[in-house]
Amino acid sequence: MEKVRVRFAPSPTGPLHLGGVRTALYDYLFAKNQGGEFVLRIEDTDTARYVEGAEEYIEEALEWCGIIPDESPKKGGKFAPYRQSERRDIYDRYTEQILKTDYAYIAFDTAEELDAVRAEYEVKGDVFSYDNKTRNHLRNSLALSEEEVQKLLDEKTPYVVRFKMPVDRILNLEDIIRGKSAVNTNTLDDKVLVKNDGMPTYHFANIIDDHEMEISHVIRGEEWLPSLGLHTLLYEAMGWEAPQFAHLSLILKPEGKGKLSKRDGDKFGFPVFPLDFKDPATGIVSKGYRENGYLPDAFINMVALLGWSPADDKEVLSLDEMAKEFDLHKVHKAGARFNKEKSEWFNHQYIQMKSDEELLHLIKNSGLDLSNASDEKLLKVIPLMKERATFPKDIYENGRFFFEAPTSYDEKASKKAWNDETSAILGELATIFASTDFAAETLKQAMHDFAENKDLGMGKVMMPLRLSLVGELKGPDVPDILEIIGKEESIARISNAINNFK
Repeated sequence: MEKVRVRFAPSPTGPLHLGGVRTALYDYLFAKNQGGEFVLRIEDTDTARYVEGAEEYIEEALEWCGIIPDESPKKGGKFAPYRQSERRDIYDRYTEQILKTDYAYIAFDTAEELDAVRAEYEVKGDVFSYDNKTRNHLRNSLALSEEEVQKLLDEKTPYVVRFKMPVDRILNLEDIIRGKSAVNTNTLDDKVLVKNDGMPTYHFANIIDDHEMEISHVIRGEEWLPSLGLHTLLYEAMGWEAPQFAHLSLILKPEGKGKLSKRDGDKFGFPVFPLDFKDPATGIVSKGYRENGYLPDAFINMVALLGWSPADDKEVLSLDEMAKEFDLHKVHKAGARFNKEKSEWFNHQYIQMKSDEELLHLIKNSGLDLSNASDEKLLKVIPLMKERATFPKDIYENGRFFFEAPTSYDEKASKKAWNDETSAILGELATIFASTDFAAETLKQAMHDFAENKDLGMGKVMMPLRLSLVGELKGPDVPDILEIIGKEESIARISNAINNFK
C-alpha cells in the first residue's frame, strides 16, 4: 500500500459528535498532507440502532465543515458500494474463506444458554468469558462432532461465527500515536465475527472493507484500542497486510474528567454536534454549532487543536494551512479538555477576518427579524460593531440602537450622565445639530466647539448624548452613531431623553 488512503466510517445511529468530527478532520488532514485520498464509509450493519436521517446528517455536517471525501456513498468511487448494508455478498465470500482456516468456528449457543452459563459463573464468584478456556465445553463446532454440527446445519439451527483466539501468544502491537505495546492472547475472548442473521459485526466487516478499499492508515478513537489485538490477528488470519493504526485520545469535559457528552453541552451551554439534530423518535432538537452562529472555518480550527499543535504554537489556521502542517506523530496522547470560551474566541477571530459583505450575508441568515434594518444601513453598522462580536447576530443585537430608539435608560448610567444642567445642554446641542451637516467629522467638530464655547468638559456633553441615543453608556463613537441614525432620528431621541428626565 504505497498510496495513503484513509477512511472515516461512522455508524448512522445518531448525530455526529464533536469527537467524530475530529476523527474525520484528522483523516482528511493526513490524507491531504500525504497527497492521499479520504473515504467516507457508512457502517450500518447495526440495524437495531439505526436512526432515520443520520446518514444524511453526517454527510451534510462534513460538507458544512469543508471535510469533503474523495469517495463516499453519495459521490461513489471505484470501491463502491460505500454502505456496509450493500456489501453483504462481499462479506459472505470472506466468511466462507475464514471458516476454512483455523481462526474461526461456528457456535450454536442460544442467548438463553449463554445466560445460564453466566449465572453459573456468578454463583461461583467468577465472570464468564467465551474464550480458549471455555469454548471446548460449549455448543460449537470445536466441541461437537462433525455429525452433530452437520445435523444442526441441516436443521437450519441459527449460529454465529466466532474468532478462535490463539492460545498464549504475545502480540506485539504498534500505534503511530501511542507507540509499542504487547498483549497476551489469553486475555482476549472469542469475539463474534458474523451474527446469526448472516451480517458481520464491526470487527469483521471493517477489516474486510479496509482491505478491499486499500486503506493504508486507520485513524480512530481510543475506545477501539482493546480491539487492536483482535484486528491484527484478523488480518493475519486472512493473509492480508494490516494498515497502520493511530488511536486518538478522548475529548474531555470542560472540567477535565471523563469524555465530553451532550449532557455537558446542555449543562454548560454549548453544542456538541456540528448541526442541529432532530431526534426522529422524540422530536427533541439538539443544538448545533452552525445554528448557534459558529463559522465553519472557526469551528474546524477549534476542533483541530483539540489534540494537535501546529508549529510555533500558531492558533488561527485555514484548512489548507492545517493540511500542510498536519503530522500524526504530533497528535497528543493525553485527552484534550474542551473549552467553551476558547471556541467562542476562535469564532470572534474569524468574524474579524470576514468582509462586511460576507458578514451581511451571515447576519441575514441568522434567523433575526431584520424588517427594520436595510442592507445599506447594516453595511454602515457592521464595521463599527464587528470588533465586539462573537457571532454574526451579535453585530445586530449589540447594535440594535442603530435601528430602534431606546424605550428606557440604564439606571446606573443615568445617575452618572444626567444632572440638573443636562437637559439645557442637550437642548442647545440639538438646535445646533438641526443646522449642521450630519457627517461624523462635522458633528465631532461641532460638539467640540460647543463644549469649548460653553466651557464644558466633553464628558458632560458626550455621556448624556450617548445615553439619549443608545439608552446605555455603550457603543462606538458618538459622531458615528449620529451619522448612521440620521439628523431627524437623533434630534427626536435627544428630545425623548430630555422629556424622560424632567
